[in-house]
Amino acid sequence: MASLMLCPMVIPYGRQAVDEQDIAAVVEILRGDWLTQGPTVREFEDAFAAACDAPYAVSFSSGTAALHAAAFAAGVGPQDELLTSALTFSASANCGAYVGATPTFADIDPGTWNVSVETVAAATTDATRVVVPVHFAGLPPPVREIRERAGDRVLIIEDAAHALGARTSEEKVGACKWSDMAMFSLHPVKAIATGEGGMVTTRRPELRDRLMIFRNHGFDLHPPAAPGGWYREQVELGFNYRLSDIHSALGRSQLRKLDRFIAGRNEVAARYRDLLRDVPEIGLPPAAPDRSLHAYHLFVITLRDGAEARLRLYDGLRKRGILAQVHYLPVYLHPYYNRTFGYQPGLCPQAEDYYSRCLSLPCFPTLTRQQQDQVVEAVREIVTS
Repeated sequence: MASLMLCPMVIPYGRQAVDEQDIAAVVEILRGDWLTQGPTVREFEDAFAAACDAPYAVSFSSGTAALHAAAFAAGVGPQDELLTSALTFSASANCGAYVGATPTFADIDPGTWNVSVETVAAATTDATRVVVPVHFAGLPPPVREIRERAGDRVLIIEDAAHALGARTSEEKVGACKWSDMAMFSLHPVKAIATGEGGMVTTRRPELRDRLMIFRNHGFDLHPPAAPGGWYREQVELGFNYRLSDIHSALGRSQLRKLDRFIAGRNEVAARYRDLLRDVPEIGLPPAAPDRSLHAYHLFVITLRDGAEARLRLYDGLRKRGILAQVHYLPVYLHPYYNRTFGYQPGLCPQAEDYYSRCLSLPCFPTLTRQQQDQVVEAVREIVTS
């Protein structure tokens, strides 16, 4: 692996796109008075909220921290269940465990690889307090329909880590018209990068306030009966989950290029579809419906012949310097979830079938046509040999 990473011809599955404007934005902060807890954080949050058509955005040190804070703000506790997709990174479920709740799982719709209204309803119990629909690979799930079916008996936290810049036919992802909160990741392989970082958007001021308290050690910075401007009170057990001005400057600069980044990802995905649609050994990913926009954080193919064919393709691509990846092992199959909650294989058959056949090809805005051709040629050669 080390030798591959040193090879100049390596094509990773994802990569940040940082330019001189981004570098200049960070340098300006380094030459200024504030490195953390300064005005750039708020400026980034305001710009992010505007980009999502939401009134509020609260930044965090990572997407995982943002999910943890959202679960806290939702009031989830030891007697509750937090329901999410079986097909996701473990942080989508871990956020429930962090606050003492029991993570539970809904299966995916094989036509979208997201949860559906039916799979969520089938997995919901009287103890379900929060539903976390995942925008897997950047394709929005049916959040409106989940809300209409569930009503107000549950809170909805969108895990939109893959979906900044995506939209449905009705709204931008993160507008929170049908959810209570939406979480985004700002990791380097995501739509925009801050190094590490996360964000939560919401329309509810009381949730915004709880998010801000939680990321700042549990301190209320504006207690109602303060004896002086210096006075602070810890009102909750919070964490130091703040994003710095350095990260925020990079994020704000990156945000200005979001539309271009998402357009670039869609161009890569469209070209892959054109060049691979006649290869019967593989299946192509679900596309966005009309008047919607896929963020294409991932471009996932499936192997008709299952796990053995997937492993052969994975190994063959890596030998050629193409670092394909697998997203994801269903969360409940991780040893921690078996040991702690007793989950066993067979809980979500569609997610398990998907996992046995899936492989993510390189997909990012700066992936050149030459690199795309290299990926396609290698896939064709390996799967047809």
